[in-house]
Amino acid sequence: MTTTLGVVFRPQNPPELLRDAVLAADETGLEELWLWEDCFLESGIATAAAALAWSSRLRVGVGLLPVPLRNVALTAMEVATLHRLFPGRVDVGVGHGVQAWMGQVGARVESPLTLLREYLEALRALLRGEEVTTNGRYVNLDRVKLDWPPTGPTPIYAGAEGPRSLKLVAEAADGVILVAGTPVEEVRRMRAITKGRLIVYVHAAHNLDDLKRYAEAGADSLVLQPAEDDTDPAELIHYVARELKPTLPHSH
Repeated sequence: MTTTLGVVFRPQNPPELLRDAVLAADETGLEELWLWEDCFLESGIATAAAALAWSSRLRVGVGLLPVPLRNVALTAMEVATLHRLFPGRVDVGVGHGVQAWMGQVGARVESPLTLLREYLEALRALLRGEEVTTNGRYVNLDRVKLDWPPTGPTPIYAGAEGPRSLKLVAEAADGVILVAGTPVEEVRRMRAITKGRLIVYVHAAHNLDDLKRYAEAGADSLVLQPAEDDTDPAELIHYVARELKPTLPHSH
């Protein structure tokens, strides 16, 4: 098994620092750069498009897009566009969103689990190029079909916390994103029930032995998450690519 390494560009950083982070990732050969769509900071899709355009090789992930905030047809359009512009270099994950933030914008729902299930089903069908009509509790589409669907496979990942949500995303998504601080035993359990890729956020303060244990537990990607007071994403990218990558077993 191979385990790739990535770094989160936290949206608490000003957007104008993103280009330097992308260039640092290119310079060091880092495999993945991940972005978040946290309220009310930075758009996940806009930053992903910019990062992909600034590099010709970097794989860019968005994890997560909060589904209550976004109509599923809009998400499908944006994801499909990214995949057509930058084939093979885009990873997008969706999730419940922080419920307090969803409440602030009037998007909080009574059953986040039902919404995520309906959303994943509709989103994956739209990205397969299908015409979708559905009348769910939250997701309602009437003969919606993308004019420019992706031309190749378009995996959609999902992240969650809590046993019911983790069971859902393991079953309904193409892979799972686990939050930083997830115990190694839980990574191993999710590996056993997840049909696709397993992406694990890891606090950057974790030592190399911790990373090795996550890799051995079955993580396909380990994504280093900077501390809240870390204001230099390029510095962390240099450290991960030059110091951690060569020593991690099975790393590319």
